[in-house]
Amino acid sequence: MTSGLRVRWLLALAVVAAGVGWGVLTLVERGGVVGRIAWPVPVTLVLLAGLVVRAGWAVRQYTKGRRPSLTGLRAARTLVLAQSAALTGAALGGWYVAHVLLVVGDLDVAALRSKALSAGLAALAAAALAVAGVVVETWCKVRGGEDDDSSGHGASATPA
Repeated sequence: MTSGLRVRWLLALAVVAAGVGWGVLTLVERGGVVGRIAWPVPVTLVLLAGLVVRAGWAVRQYTKGRRPSLTGLRAARTLVLAQSAALTGAALGGWYVAHVLLVVGDLDVAALRSKALSAGLAALAAAALAVAGVVVETWCKVRGGEDDDSSGHGASATPA
């Protein structure tokens, strides 16, 4: 992907978010206890990932010529949604990994093990959101035709 999000940038964002999150959580823990991640968080992230894929599927069908009624504005909005999902998933994934890192040394304590499990599930759900965003972004690429740039890579789907 030349014009789209690069996976290594998303991984870098996740690592930075994990580092900053770990620092913030360490400071917060000194003043009290960091709570566990509520169960609706991973459920919501997985549902969001599903919605992103559903929106992207319509664009994919359009680029394959199976849905001629799709507007260019909807395709462009879907591309922006996909990119936002990828960035949000990467940042949240790092944040929830920081929660796991905060308690990883004390997993023999049941309460802390429960915190690590809930944060780990949230991190996996955030990763699913990021992956959905990257996949849908690739579906929003136009292959061939007059939209190609000189390097031979497809441009973003912004049909007229």
